Amino acid sequence: MQRRLIAPGALAAASVLLAIPASAAGHSPGAPGIGDPYYPAYGNGGYDVSHYDLRLKYQPATDQLEGTATLLARTTQDLSRFDLDFLLDVSEVRVNGVKAAFTTSGEHELEITPKTPLAKGAAATIVVRYSGVPSSKQAYGFTSWHRTPDGGVGANEPEAAWWWFPSNDHPLDKATYDVSVLVPDGSQAISNGTLQSTSSRAGWTRFNWRSDKPQATYLATLAVGKFDITTGTTESGIPVVNAYSKDLGNNAGAARASIERTGEIADWLSEYYGPYPYNALGGYVPNTDTGYALETQTRPFYSPRQFAGGSNVSVVVHELAHQWYGDLVSVAGWKDIWINEGFARYAQWLWSEHENEGTAQEIADYVYASHPADDPFWTVKPGDPGPENQFHLAVYDRGALALQALRNEIGDDDFFALLKGWPQKYAYGNATVADFEKYAEDVSGQSLSALFDTWLFQPSKPAAPAAADASSARAAAAGGTPVQPKSWKKIAATNGVHDHEHAGEHAGE
Repeated sequence: MQRRLIAPGALAAASVLLAIPASAAGHSPGAPGIGDPYYPAYGNGGYDVSHYDLRLKYQPATDQLEGTATLLARTTQDLSRFDLDFLLDVSEVRVNGVKAAFTTSGEHELEITPKTPLAKGAAATIVVRYSGVPSSKQAYGFTSWHRTPDGGVGANEPEAAWWWFPSNDHPLDKATYDVSVLVPDGSQAISNGTLQSTSSRAGWTRFNWRSDKPQATYLATLAVGKFDITTGTTESGIPVVNAYSKDLGNNAGAARASIERTGEIADWLSEYYGPYPYNALGGYVPNTDTGYALETQTRPFYSPRQFAGGSNVSVVVHELAHQWYGDLVSVAGWKDIWINEGFARYAQWLWSEHENEGTAQEIADYVYASHPADDPFWTVKPGDPGPENQFHLAVYDRGALALQALRNEIGDDDFFALLKGWPQKYAYGNATVADFEKYAEDVSGQSLSALFDTWLFQPSKPAAPAAADASSARAAAAGGTPVQPKSWKKIAATNGVHDHEHAGEHAGE
């Protein structure tokens, strides 16, 4: 994923909005941010979105996108005005069928003023008509829309939606999606969820995708191009749709050899994390020049460069693990990123055990020994790394070390019960690092505050845990340092999987 830089509501039945004069007491604008201290301008206050209906037309030759977005929402306060996060050019906004005034502010704010203020708890239907060239737009000096030789791709973290649909762009506001995209014949549109239908007329083809489970905005994706598409099912019956650019060059074989194992890996992960939580699965590889991968819900995005060194199943394991840790249970705030990345990294270690290429303990010993005490690696606190270090390697590797320390402390039975129980407890919602700490104590019956503080919050190298001491002693007898596990090169090859060049640039703005 490129990771940069944040509760689902039920679809409302028909509801009569109260017509309250604009001057009525108590009505105020919704906040231009949802309250995340890492990214104060991300998301918005005053409402929750339950569903996005996106009807789009895209011309790959020019990167021209036209769209009508319909958002179903419910207000959380008496609301005189509210914001959406968006960058393209808006021609019309309607709120509950009535034209609304709108303007723009800041880097990515679309300010909307309904003709009639909205009462707290009221249903709202928001329609935004827009157009533009996504690749021509930047915010904070970067873009999350990537041109390809045959089209374009919207995929990034923690923000990508602004470039192709208006949204409340923070994981706290999950919603379901219908994404309908019209493209010239010969091109395809790839998105999340299940393909409901296609239709062709007058040289254009429409692709209709549906995501029927709550999904964070950064996990929504769109790719248009020329793809080879494969289909299948997992052993548990989940349909799998994978898409590969027709122009991947020397990376094509390695990409397919890795991603075609998606169904197998998802079935394996379900043994640790519980039943796969969605009705669709797959992955896609567009011909981009980016280097990262991203856990876009049900259909992860992979850069061709992830397979430049040959097949890399480990990156597929990582992104699929996120379907539980990151997608099913999402961060409540971006400081909780360890809940996503430490667990996805640890899944790679478990896969290594599964493949008999090094146990999680052996990998932990190797990682621990690879970073001396004065390595800045240890100054990053995975439990609250700061926006400038949100996607630092320490969040992944030190984050996984914390899980191995927890496993050693509470034992395999409680540890694996914890891994499987957590996604079920907070399914389709959000949670914090503190929530996980409490859950681990509840499951194990132990006080674990010292362990979590040591491994997640202290800016120094922890003392080697007992299990690591024994392994390290054996390694020392054999030559002084732990032997590099067979799986390590493939795991390390995914270090750039979340290479967020811009992370933290605009923190606090």
